[in-house]
This record gives sequence, C-alpha cells and structure tokens, in this order.
Amino acid sequence: MAKKAIFTSIALLFGLLFTIVLIRTFTFDVRTDKQSSCIDQQTEQSHPRIDIKKNKHILENFRTALRFKTISWEQNVYNPEELVKFRLFVEQTFTHIHNSPHVTYEVVANYSLLYKVQGADPKLTPYLLASHFDVVPAPSDGWDADPFGAEIKDGFIYARGTVDDKHGVMGILEALEHALENGFQPHRTFYLAFGHDEEVRGTEGAYTIGQLLKSRHVKLEFILDEGLMVTDGLMKGTEKPVAMIGVVEKGQAVAVLSVNGTPGHSSFPPFETPIGILSAAVQKIENTPYPNKFGTGAERATFEHLAPELSLPYKMLLSNLWLFKPIISWVLSLKPNTNALVRTVGAVTRFDAGIKDNIVPASARAVVNYRIHPSESVAEVIDFGKKVIQDERVQIHVKYSMEPSHTSPYGDDSFGYHTIKNSIREVFEDVIVVPSVMFANTDTRHYKELTKGIYRFSPGYLQPEMLSMIHGYNERISVWNYEKVVNFYHHVILNSDRPNLQPLKSHTEL
Repeated sequence: MAKKAIFTSIALLFGLLFTIVLIRTFTFDVRTDKQSSCIDQQTEQSHPRIDIKKNKHILENFRTALRFKTISWEQNVYNPEELVKFRLFVEQTFTHIHNSPHVTYEVVANYSLLYKVQGADPKLTPYLLASHFDVVPAPSDGWDADPFGAEIKDGFIYARGTVDDKHGVMGILEALEHALENGFQPHRTFYLAFGHDEEVRGTEGAYTIGQLLKSRHVKLEFILDEGLMVTDGLMKGTEKPVAMIGVVEKGQAVAVLSVNGTPGHSSFPPFETPIGILSAAVQKIENTPYPNKFGTGAERATFEHLAPELSLPYKMLLSNLWLFKPIISWVLSLKPNTNALVRTVGAVTRFDAGIKDNIVPASARAVVNYRIHPSESVAEVIDFGKKVIQDERVQIHVKYSMEPSHTSPYGDDSFGYHTIKNSIREVFEDVIVVPSVMFANTDTRHYKELTKGIYRFSPGYLQPEMLSMIHGYNERISVWNYEKVVNFYHHVILNSDRPNLQPLKSHTEL
C-alpha cells in the first residue's frame, strides 16, 4: 500500500507539473506592450511603410562614402586625409542639413561630426542617433570584389563599412536630409554623433563628443547606436525574422599573461620553458569555461519575448524556463555564437615568444580578450582566470578593461525602446522584436552618463552564411536592405518627435 501511495503521489505530481507546463505554454506572454505604440493605427506590419524610395542619387551617395579609406589601424593611427575627404563629401552632399536654420554642426576632435537639430518644444528631452564612419582594415586577398570599390554584384554592395558602420551614418543623414527637404521642423531636439575612431575604442571622437555634451549639461531621453541586427534563419522554431535590440553591452578585459625564465641553449633546456609553462596555462583557459549565467541577464528576456511566437516544442521550453532552464542553457553552450550569450568568454588572441631557433627564450607572453557577461565584473573574471591557471609563475596584467554596461529599460513605459521597436516594425516585414545582449562594444561607452536608455541596433538583415563578414571577407549589404536602412532612421526621427507613447484602441502586431 505504501508503494502504491508513493507511486500515486508521484503520478499526481507529474500530472500537476504537466498541467502547469501546458497552461504556461499556451498563455505565457511577457509582451504586454501591445497597448502602447507610436505606430499609426492604420499601419499594417505585412505592408511596411517605405517613405523614401531607393534611387540612383541615394545609392551613389552611399557607394561614394564607402570608397573613402577611413581605416582605423590602432589608437591614433589612421589616415587623416581620408577622414577629411569624407567630411567634405558629407558637407557638400547634404545641403539641406548644412544650410538648415534648425541645425548646428561642428567638427569634434579634428574629424568626428556632431549635429544638433533644434526642436521647438524645450520641455521634450532630446535624444541622440550615433554611428561611426571609420572601418577596420580590409586586405583585398580573400574578397570577391575590391573592399573599397563599392561594386554591386547580384544585388549586393560589396565594401568595408557596408554593415559596420557607414550604412548607419549615411542612412541617418539621408533620412534627415529627406525630412528637412520636405519641410520637417522638429518638436523634440536631437543630436547626431558620428565618430572617426570607434574601431579603436573611440578614445578621441566619441569620448570628446561625450565630454562636450556633458559639459553642456545635456541629458538625453535615449541613445540609438549600432548593434544587433535582424536575424533571418538563425532562430529555431520560427520562420519570421527576429530583430534584437541590445539593451545591455558585455564588458571587456584585455589580459596579458607572461612567464619569465632564464635564456639558454636549446641543447640543454630546462625541464620547463616559459613557452611550455604559458602553453599549459592557455590550455587550461581554453578548456575551462566560465560559469553559465543564463537567466541572470537580458538574455532571459530575449527568449521569453520570443516564446509566444515559436512553434512547439520551442514554445513549451521557452515558456517554462523555470523548469527547462538547465536544458536551454546547456543547448546554448554547444555553439560559439550562442555560448557567448550565456557566459563570459575568453579568446587567446596573441602568443609571443622566442628570438631564435636554438635559444630557449627568457620570456613568453600571451593576450586573452575577455567579453564579460553583464552579471559579472572585471575583477571576478580575472580572479576566476587565476584560479583556473593555478600557477604563480604566470603573471596576469590587465592591459585594458571595461565593466559591462547597465541594462537599459525595455518595459511598457520605455519611450526609447518602443520608439525603436515600432520603427523596426514599420519598415521590416513580419518581424519579431526582442531585447537582447550586445556581444561587442560600441561608442556608447562614452555616452553612458548622458542617459539611462542606451540601445544598440543596426537595421540590416543577417543570415547564417553572413555571420563571418563583419570584420571579415566580403562585407556587403543588399540594395534592397539599404533602402530599409534609410527608412528605418526616417521613422525613428518621426516617431521620436512625438511627446510620448501613443495609446491605441486596438493593436494586432507582435
């Protein structure tokens, strides 16, 4: 009888558990923002509003911008002549912006650009649209086209900067130029900030812009900078594209590992050389992942916002993270691009040692680049690394560090988040919009004192085969996508000009 009672209790428990899982699967929804939106009630998501049609003029402006070799090699190492040429091109091309009585314009830190578009209502808090026009180097070997030729092949524009990040600079400028040309007079003041050295941490451009705005006591409603994209075909359980808005940015630490020894002849080497000792330490780092932090940051919100739109069984799993969290976190850990979402990751990026084939080196040095999960700190990451290595002969020096950013609000009353979200919905077809974690770092690190609302989104489509193109070979954007880039920023400008989020009587969008 006792065994029967136990089995009955277990069966009842599993039955209750199953019932709870089913109920949550079909009722779970954290997307309560359906009652507030800046989108016009007549707008249908399946028929995006394209206000600015692609034309030869807009396309050629973009291609011209891509041909300037505004390369950042290292901090303070770039081509000043190319940066000046780009600035002059912008001044000569966007005449309505540079001649408008509503716009003030200044060059900051010799090359970066800062615009203020004056609004009529001083009671409305300003916002800022940011981007950068410097690019990483692009050796022509490995490309299918000249990386600075802006050639169009099969409907795609091939060039360094098409996605990172001249499309943002030019899209914003084209959108504002169009608005001013058609009589736009803003109610809400806003700024445009275009850095010239973001690829080398923005220590001149964005930093100076941030300090300048701070000295002028500027407070912002929100900031929109480059970031995550519209992923198509990357998310299991849905055929819809997913647009991810970065509401938090991972931190970063560049750690130098070094081992010192005594140089000597290779014919009678010591039992352990600096290279061997350091190699063992590097192997430990690569074989010991940092703790899985899934559920402690915005990555949980990403999946919970996705859950109602997915097919079974994905919908069931993500609607019940309270139960299936260990399974989900384990699955995410299996691939590098999703593993980076759930934990701090460290990549060994340099290894330097030795001066001659027959000399045991006196020292060895390696560099580890850590990208820090928002729930951890720089100090915790370095301490964990020391515990993993467990060798006092390996010295760790932090060359550069930046704590993870604060998490920006994305609730129902977040004007910035919903303005961006609704602008995405207006321009991109049948898209799911979710908050997420930004893996890389942006110029927003220099603007964090200006607002609590910092969002990172790039209005471009990213398909699985295109994951390696950013900072890699064959960076490209479709002509069709660039039209959406311009229109996205145009909608952000128009939607941000409203005094607040507008309540709707009915709203059927995702």
